[in-house]
Amino acid sequence: MGKVAGRKKRIIGTTIALVAISGGAAFAYWTATGSADTTTKAGASKNFTVTSSVAGDPLSPNGPTKTATFTVTNPGTGVQKLSTVTAAVAGANGAEWTAVTGCSAADFKVGTPVFTQTEIKAGESVTGTVTLQMVDRPGVNQDGCQGADVPLHIAAS
Repeated sequence: MGKVAGRKKRIIGTTIALVAISGGAAFAYWTATGSADTTTKAGASKNFTVTSSVAGDPLSPNGPTKTATFTVTNPGTGVQKLSTVTAAVAGANGAEWTAVTGCSAADFKVGTPVFTQTEIKAGESVTGTVTLQMVDRPGVNQDGCQGADVPLHIAAS
């Protein structure tokens, strides 16, 4: 009987040990779900910054053609498309030039701006050129243009 009692004790001890071990390995959990939604603002385009310069001798009727160099810069934070550049003898913001008596935009010929149509990255620039010449207007006194500051308006979009 001592053998049976010892054996029962071992079986009971082993069973207790197995229950303890399996109880430690059991997992309990909750199921859950989750989601999030947020928004952010999309920016807006910023106007290009345009600078230009013209070098060389003063204009004269049917005289040499001058070349103006212009630079279009993207001051925005993203890429912006440069599609069109226009140039004209005009006042600020493209207004009709009337600052000089006896001299007008009709006394000048502006060529077609030459530039690369491109997407300009933030902070980068594109450079182009445009020609400007004073025309000879037969039978018209162009003395009013002598010494005049001729404004060249360049617009980019």
